[in-house]
Amino acid sequence: MKTEGGSDAAKRRAGERAAEDVEDGFVVGLGTGSTTAFAIEAIGRRVADGLAVQGIPTSFQSRQLALDVGIPLTTLDAVESIDLAIDGADAVVDAPGSDAHGTLVKGGGAAHTREKLVDATADRFVVVADPSKLTERLERSVPLEVLPAAHTVVADRVHDLGGEPTLRDAEHKDGPVVTDNGNLVLDCAFGGIEEPAALADRLSALPGVVDHGLFVGLVDTTYVGTDDGVESRQY
Repeated sequence: MKTEGGSDAAKRRAGERAAEDVEDGFVVGLGTGSTTAFAIEAIGRRVADGLAVQGIPTSFQSRQLALDVGIPLTTLDAVESIDLAIDGADAVVDAPGSDAHGTLVKGGGAAHTREKLVDATADRFVVVADPSKLTERLERSVPLEVLPAAHTVVADRVHDLGGEPTLRDAEHKDGPVVTDNGNLVLDCAFGGIEEPAALADRLSALPGVVDHGLFVGLVDTTYVGTDDGVESRQY
């Protein structure tokens, strides 16, 4: 489920700061969500001023916004590499000294499978966030994208791992959320997650799981927009 909170001004500062890292000739991964939208809009303004880039969107939403602001688009199989990926997060572990520092929970917008593919492929992955997304320990539910035929089996396996799975319902239609890939989403509550890397491995091993929303060891930098400016975390 999407994270609520954080001012538009803080989100805008974070997104626009990340857009400054885009250089001429870059291939850029374009994430999904309200904070990343500010980055996409800022990149679009730079494209209008002559910046030459190509974007790889991670969702229908980010694709439409990129087209609206004039960013030329491409695909993973048409490029040799991604120079920079910019994406948001539902939660970011902000605990220097912890092994989990910089770990994310993503998937509030049900786009985490494509986001992880693009973010993990990029030479550099930057997260944009506001202070409401920072946490010392992950306690949010972890989204799992699952094959429709497997959702009951996966739910049983999540129970075995100590989680409480809930099939995500759509808000504006009857029935469940369906991802851009045609799959379903289970939101899985595990309480406080002390060892996200270990849980990530267990979830990845479940048959029927396409991908999960734990992003472990992928982030290079987080830009946190605040009322006064932008703070930077390096990992």
